[in-house]
Amino acid sequence: MFAGENGLQGDPRLKAISEAIRVIPHFPKPGIMFQDITTLLLDHKAFKDTVDIFVDRYRDMDISVVAGVEARGFMFGPSIALAIGAKFIPLRKPKKLPGKVISESYVLEYGTDCLEMHVGAVQPGERALVIDDLVATGGTLSAAIRLLERVGAEVVECACVIGLPEVKGQCRLNGRPLYILVEPRQLTSASVYSDQS
Repeated sequence: MFAGENGLQGDPRLKAISEAIRVIPHFPKPGIMFQDITTLLLDHKAFKDTVDIFVDRYRDMDISVVAGVEARGFMFGPSIALAIGAKFIPLRKPKKLPGKVISESYVLEYGTDCLEMHVGAVQPGERALVIDDLVATGGTLSAAIRLLERVGAEVVECACVIGLPEVKGQCRLNGRPLYILVEPRQLTSASVYSDQS
């Protein structure tokens, strides 16, 4: 579900968050309109508003684990976890964690990838939130859900800052709710100008 359609209709914070995300055309390959959240992180108010909206949503949901997907989920997850009194668990790409791990592979448009988590980081019965910056096909988030559920966690919801319009009707991943703040911005003459400044 999109935040703007669920209790935050007309909230000026959502517009400011959207406008703080820079669009980079043809990155990392031709035809891709890359949504660059590094400019959101440079805008203290928009960054704080992003975290605050997530915190307001999850504060009273009895979540004990915030799992961030490498790498951009790491930018939002720890702040949310601290504010709601949960632990932060990094879900990393292969061979990045030093201890014993469990892995979950998933299919990409061209090939496969994998997420790993430390064994013992999450206990059976813990309630988890999965956070990432953007959802496109949902493959990465679905792998994160499977990884957490394999160790007995209950995934309460997945949350992303940006969701592609084609996932608008897809309010669930692997049967779990999906919460999105904004849709991707399209490149306009104004954003072309600001990208060059």
